Amino acid sequence: MAQQSCPWGYDADNGPDHWHRLYPIAKGENQSPIEINSKEVHYDPSLLPWFVGYDPVGARTIVNNGRTCKVVFDDTFDRSVLRGGPLPGVYRLRQLHLHWGSSNDHGSEHAVDGVKYAGELHLVHWNPKYSNYAEALRKYDGVTILGIFLQVGKTPKPEMKRILEEINNIKTKGKEAPFSNFDPSILFPKSWDYWTYHGSFTTPPCEECVTWILLREPIIVSPDQMAKLRSLSINAETEPVRPLVDNWRPPQPRHFRMVRASFQ
Repeated sequence: MAQQSCPWGYDADNGPDHWHRLYPIAKGENQSPIEINSKEVHYDPSLLPWFVGYDPVGARTIVNNGRTCKVVFDDTFDRSVLRGGPLPGVYRLRQLHLHWGSSNDHGSEHAVDGVKYAGELHLVHWNPKYSNYAEALRKYDGVTILGIFLQVGKTPKPEMKRILEEINNIKTKGKEAPFSNFDPSILFPKSWDYWTYHGSFTTPPCEECVTWILLREPIIVSPDQMAKLRSLSINAETEPVRPLVDNWRPPQPRHFRMVRASFQ
């Protein structure tokens, strides 16, 4: 992922339309997110179920980096892993973060048949067959991201509270707070049906090293929970408050990539 000092963001002058100037790969042919079009998805009966084994002890900190709310995990050994599905091996959990909009119907990065959701949760894992995370970013099979849509509804998932309770401690850019004893699998929806395709990170440098596992079923969040995310500031404590909203990249061309589904 890009360092905090890099001059990119989501504003008119440094947003997704400009990223390719500093990060040419952002114009590549395997970029994410994409639009999932049901008519063009291929059901693949050979796709396996996926599994996780997350150790709550691995959770470390929650951070506002001015671009998202991120939870960081200890990834120095196979403490928390994702395996199965389309993956060739075991992948270690490194961090999770969220993307959201300024409205409840326009905050996800991926779209499904033209529909966008209020937000999108990404759990980033890397392939420990490589010596470290930096090396994994340079490999085709280096990273997998588990993506989960957030949909506003009347029966919100209570497990989201754990993350949102900490928002007040990281209101401004650069704030970090301890975040321990957390198993992110409590956030998963009932159905683990998924789409999968090869793509990239949705933030600069937009490395094309990602196997995406995008869950079909969203998790429900409340309007209050979304408002909590929007209460974060893109600026530091000493600067005027600017709401951190619309931190999503629009869908990119799919080109010749196949999107496979684990379900019919």
